Amino acid sequence: MKIYFDVAYLYYLPHFEPVIDALLASAADSSVKVGVTFISEPPPSITESLHSKNVTTHLLAEDERLSFYQSQAPDWVIFGHAADIANDLNDCCKTALILHGLGPKSTYYNASSAAIQYRFVESEHRKQRLEAMYPNKTFINTGYTKLDPIINDPTIAMDLTALGLNPAKPTLLYSPTFYPSTIENFPKDWPQQFSDYNILIKPHYLSLIKSAYKKQRLLLERWATFSNVYLADMSEQSLVPFMATADIMISETSSALFEFIALDKPVIIGHFLKLRWGYRGILKFRLNKRLSDDYELFGSMGTNINRYSELKEAVELNIQQPQTHHSARQSITQQVVGNVDGQCSQRVANFLLNPTG
Repeated sequence: MKIYFDVAYLYYLPHFEPVIDALLASAADSSVKVGVTFISEPPPSITESLHSKNVTTHLLAEDERLSFYQSQAPDWVIFGHAADIANDLNDCCKTALILHGLGPKSTYYNASSAAIQYRFVESEHRKQRLEAMYPNKTFINTGYTKLDPIINDPTIAMDLTALGLNPAKPTLLYSPTFYPSTIENFPKDWPQQFSDYNILIKPHYLSLIKSAYKKQRLLLERWATFSNVYLADMSEQSLVPFMATADIMISETSSALFEFIALDKPVIIGHFLKLRWGYRGILKFRLNKRLSDDYELFGSMGTNINRYSELKEAVELNIQQPQTHHSARQSITQQVVGNVDGQCSQRVANFLLNPTG
């Protein structure tokens, strides 16, 4: 059996790797061949890690992917987003979707309008909702693959001392998205104001590569100069080790917050966003249009703040009382993230290896 994972963006890979590992472990006789395709060159450490597992890697232009897959005649191609080429691929192989996030953007649901045949989803609640929207598609409830390493690997947490940080201090994880983001509305010296904390900063991949976000990178690089800050390297695409290490997470209305509350840890949701002119005032409906009904869940999952000046108090409150939103975290996790048992990737692998079974 031959299976390809289509990595249009590097941040899809953390959703795929646990499945790749499960596939390889389930086929110890090497009967399963796994390949990963990239459309932008990944850091060498990523390809080296994949090669060490006997996973092949291929760097392709975006418009070469269809002909490549057709020439390889795989059994499966797995996507991390809606893909137009799936319509042509369905004639020669099976296609499946492991979406690269949990929402709250409407694209979470719209992704199933693509011609991809199968979709692995995180919870029974979301499976039922997707089935109602797309009655002719096949959805398989497996749970959220990205979190499996936290459950299965006790060594995945980062070594704070090795990072130059102080293990005796509480650790904050600031994981902003690229747009709309709070980055530009944080002070240039904010790490100094949080000198009693370690600060892990894990920006979105697009903040690091897109020319439109150059100002974000300048701020990130400035914050990295503070002694209590560790800024993720480009090669560190997985948020999972950062989440395993941190005591609290700060972000915007990002799907990563759903991941963090699934670990029963507190979150702070910042609403002091830097918006483009086309999303302000009477045009704010454009922003709202991008969001699904799941946006409302942010109101109860953690502490919501409307300006940076509220952050310090919110952090101190959640560090002192981490169980404040415990019940809401449990309820939302069951609804959105599903079963966090470390076996999600194995369930995906089992289906890929035996889809009729």
